[in-house]
Amino acid sequence: MITEKITVGAGTEYPLAGMLTLPDDISGPVPAVVMVHGSGPSNMDEKVMKITPFKDLAEGLAGRGVASLRYDKRTFTYAKKMAKMKPTVSAETIDDALLALDLLKNDPRIDSSRIFILGHSMGAMLAPRIDAEWGSAKGMIMLAGTPYRLEDIVLRQLGQSGGSNPILRLIIGAQYKKYSKKFENLYQMSDEEAQKNMFAGNLSLYYFKEMGKKTAADYLLENEKPALILQGGRDFQVLKDVDLKAFQELLKDRPNTEFKVYPQLNHTFVQAMYDDILKASKEYGTERHIPDEVMDDIAKFVLSVA
Repeated sequence: MITEKITVGAGTEYPLAGMLTLPDDISGPVPAVVMVHGSGPSNMDEKVMKITPFKDLAEGLAGRGVASLRYDKRTFTYAKKMAKMKPTVSAETIDDALLALDLLKNDPRIDSSRIFILGHSMGAMLAPRIDAEWGSAKGMIMLAGTPYRLEDIVLRQLGQSGGSNPILRLIIGAQYKKYSKKFENLYQMSDEEAQKNMFAGNLSLYYFKEMGKKTAADYLLENEKPALILQGGRDFQVLKDVDLKAFQELLKDRPNTEFKVYPQLNHTFVQAMYDDILKASKEYGTERHIPDEVMDDIAKFVLSVA
């Protein structure tokens, strides 16, 4: 395995530290993936407490002949600066993913005809849109994605966080009603109106509108590029029986679409410990790593696409 420090967006307002990970054998151009983070600030390893999904994937894929590019998210590196503005999905995630894809495309060690977008969680939701905007990706690998809109997921997870505590459920119920009301008529609002109306913190309703104008499934149905959709069976953030099931139904007639479920893995694709969103800190507070089976399936998908 060969690792090289790189900069995504060098010369722009937001240069980002990154890592290019290559197989030992680069006697000829190799296929590659660009990794796109989930929601929130995140470093290049997509570290969640003691779990490092992107680092695991980069090292595992390199050992199987696939290069990867990962990088710190803009909201991680420029947290204070981003907190002073109303971020858009483009500014937070998509613009940098496009720059990363261009970096790979221009590296002679990379097979420019076999570059894939690998997105996790919200990154999986955005992978088909990034593909549509860049245009040259060979396919998409989507881990823990959903065809639902972001606001639907936010409200669902908020509802899950009430647990069985009656007082907590009362508080959560009030928040649920508050946020539900904010999303009413979202897609009838003008972009200007959505930008003026705030959801929470510095996040405007336009952020959700921009995400939800077209879902991941909408984008996927517009092309026939290979797509690998992976799901942890014990994921309590994106649900096998809801989100994956919806993907399977919506995409049942779409060619070049593969689905894979790992019954015992969680949202970060490591062995699950709990099945309760209220125990997320315990779930992600114990070091584990993505198993070989996941690496094998992703590498097989990438290497099998001509």
